[in-house]
Amino acid sequence: MKPKSSILAALFCAISLVSSSVFSQDVTVVAPSSEAAEGLDLQAVAELFKDAKDLEEFEKSLNDPDIGVNNLDLDDNGEVDFIRVMEEAADDAHVIVLQVPLGENEFQDVATIEVEKNGEEDYNMQVRGNEVIYGADYYIAPVQVHVHTWPIIPWIFRPVYHPYCSASYFGFYPRWWHPWHPVTVHVYRTRTVRFTTRATFHVTHTTRVTRVTKVNYHASSSTLVKKQTRVTHGGDRTTTVKAGKVEVHNPKTGKETTVKGVKKTTKTEHGKKTTVKAKKTTRDKPKN
Repeated sequence: MKPKSSILAALFCAISLVSSSVFSQDVTVVAPSSEAAEGLDLQAVAELFKDAKDLEEFEKSLNDPDIGVNNLDLDDNGEVDFIRVMEEAADDAHVIVLQVPLGENEFQDVATIEVEKNGEEDYNMQVRGNEVIYGADYYIAPVQVHVHTWPIIPWIFRPVYHPYCSASYFGFYPRWWHPWHPVTVHVYRTRTVRFTTRATFHVTHTTRVTRVTKVNYHASSSTLVKKQTRVTHGGDRTTTVKAGKVEVHNPKTGKETTVKGVKKTTKTEHGKKTTVKAKKTTRDKPKN
């Protein structure tokens, strides 16, 4: 890994945490699961977090091919993405961000680990899946709230503590890491079953961490994410979300609807202003 100063690393962290894609659209597709979600089981992520002594160790275990928890290929380039770990904190609330750098100015947040301290040995914790990838209100929470016994909890809540920021960014990764090819969903599940069968965590659709709103965190989304959401409704209509585009196929009507984000840049007295609007096109399904 090339040498770099702590100032440069901090600058990249600051940019990526506040950056979000200039591309947005007026169409929201809420899905319970996604193709990308199959590449990172958040219950397995929670187990790695529980067992780690600090966030540096957590980041390393998250990206260890021998452990096999990370199988993400968000930009569909045939290589597993590196997930870096960053953190924001305010008072007794911490938001730990799992983020994939996909370009120099392209970042996709995958999930956040949210922890708050309510009192002596009293903590709330949850993993929140990014809505683009995991759908709305997808949380992983402990079955029994005894998080104060985890080694990483006293580490992030020690009196003199600076929020963690990974030294890695796009094109600059640890020497021990190298990309590898993602495996099939079946193989991936066999790799993570030792984590997902422990019954330490469960899926919930209700938040249990309430004070994270104090933390200055805004999720980043990348237009380079090619595989985001693919879900079938009732076995009929299929909705696919790709980078900047939503496709809906309805076999009952034989129609295919495509919604694309149309970006327009206009000059203002303060410079340039970019807006994105949704453009909807409906067509009959081509006949074979």
